Amino acid sequence: MDFSWSKEESAFREEIRAFLKENLPADWREQVTDVEGEERESFERDFARRVGEHRYLSIGWPKEYGGLGWSPMQQLIFNEEWADAKAPRSFMGPGVYQVAASLIIHGTEEQKRTFLPPIARGEVRWSTLFSEPNAGSDLASLQTTAIEDGDVFVVNGQKIWNTMAHKAEHGFLLARTDPNAPKHKGIGLLLIDMNWPGITVKPIINMADVHSFNSVYFDNVRVPRDRLVGEKTRGWYVGATALNVERSGIRYHVPSEQLFDELVAYARETKNGTSRPELRQRLAAMACDVAASRLLSYRVAWLQSKGTPPSYEASVSKLFAAEMTQHVIGLGMQVLGLRSQLASGKRAALHGKMQKLDRAQRAITVGAGTSEIQRTIIAKRGLGLP
Repeated sequence: MDFSWSKEESAFREEIRAFLKENLPADWREQVTDVEGEERESFERDFARRVGEHRYLSIGWPKEYGGLGWSPMQQLIFNEEWADAKAPRSFMGPGVYQVAASLIIHGTEEQKRTFLPPIARGEVRWSTLFSEPNAGSDLASLQTTAIEDGDVFVVNGQKIWNTMAHKAEHGFLLARTDPNAPKHKGIGLLLIDMNWPGITVKPIINMADVHSFNSVYFDNVRVPRDRLVGEKTRGWYVGATALNVERSGIRYHVPSEQLFDELVAYARETKNGTSRPELRQRLAAMACDVAASRLLSYRVAWLQSKGTPPSYEASVSKLFAAEMTQHVIGLGMQVLGLRSQLASGKRAALHGKMQKLDRAQRAITVGAGTSEIQRTIIAKRGLGLP
């Protein structure tokens, strides 16, 4: 097996690095520190428009829809470099990875012409409106209804854990269109505007004191029929397209590898690795996991490059990377010792980020499908178990 990159792929990687060096200050996070403020929002919107001018938000789309038609390996290289540079990703979320993929496969030509270009130009945010208070891992148990009334669907219900819904212009909504059908076969997928009458967004502050999640309430929201994606009762399968795309990226892996490299450098500098042999052993073992995680991500892209849609392989990659992230953070808390608990000040190690990561990444094994769900997929689809 050849693990080296071709000359074309290496040149492509340098192209992406050059763009990021020219358009993204290396210290942008220090310049724009308020992650929820207007300054950060303005910076990210301006950056997204510059990215859109190069069509980097539509890298994997067919060219006829404004994309670049890049190969899966090119897309992997792009995402790898983006994560390495810690570039903003808020405009590369559901719109780019989920909505666009679903519309290209299942949408009408009018829907593609209407919704794809603004995503590609970096002009809009989308929020995924899938989970509910009693329908997370068992998503098909959702109770939000979309009942036909002439040329519209009337939507009522509640969604939860909706990332960036408070800043999104559009929503990607799963709702029950046929209450009498089997639960997987009575669901539709709708494209909504977040400013429509009857939609209320309420914040959820997470463990790291950050507002990214929300609850969204629907009270007799009228959605035009032309906003239905695919068939009225087959939205579950359209949504599955979106979830498979979300699980297959390398973006889960790279931040963990970066953090691991920082921990190794800290251990060398402070002699923490040599004075505590048990930590040296754990760092060595973690190095193996980090290498394996990267290769699992490469495997998904390789399968795609061969024309084989990944199935359980995407779950293997997501599961391993997500759980490894938590293990790296746990190891970091031990390597840094009591200093890992400090958020600021001269004694805070690694800019005080470890304590925040320890809280924030508790949810990484829940989003995009819990670890239990990923193992079920691997057992059924990968191992053929009943």
